[in-house]
Amino acid sequence: MEIGLLHLHNFLRWVILILLLVSIAKAYSGWQNKKVFSPGDKKVWLFTMISAHTTLLIGLYEISFGRFGFTKLPAGTELMKNKFYRFFLVEHPLGMLIAIVLITLGHGMAKKAVPDEVKYKKAFYYFLIALILILAVVPWQFREIVGRPLMP
Repeated sequence: MEIGLLHLHNFLRWVILILLLVSIAKAYSGWQNKKVFSPGDKKVWLFTMISAHTTLLIGLYEISFGRFGFTKLPAGTELMKNKFYRFFLVEHPLGMLIAIVLITLGHGMAKKAVPDEVKYKKAFYYFLIALILILAVVPWQFREIVGRPLMP
C-alpha cells in the first residue's frame, strides 16, 4: 500500500502542475482580454483544487506513516540538522501546504461577488505563486540528497 500511495502522490504532482498551468493560462487570458467569467473556468479551478487537496491527504499519510515519516524517524536524529529529513518532514510539507492554501484561495475567487477582471487577476497571482512554490519544494531529480526520479 505504501508504494502505491507514493506512486499516486507522484502521479498527482503531474496532474497538479498541468492543471495549474491551465488555470494560470485561463486566468491570465480572462484578465487581459476582459472576458466574462465562465463555468468552464470555475471547473478547471475546482479540479485543480481537488487534485491539490487529494495530494495533500496522501502526503499527510506519507509524512506520518510513510517510508521516511515521523513514525519511522531513526532514534536520536536531529531533524533540523539532517538535510534529508528536514526537507521531507519540514520544507516540502510546509511549502506544499502554503501552495495548497493559495490554490484554494484562487478557486475561492470563482465564488466571490467581485468583477470578473478582479477574479481573474487575483486567481492568476494566487495560482502563479502556488506554482512557483511547488516547483521550489518538489524533490526534483537534480537536487542533491533529496532528489527523486521523475517517475518512481
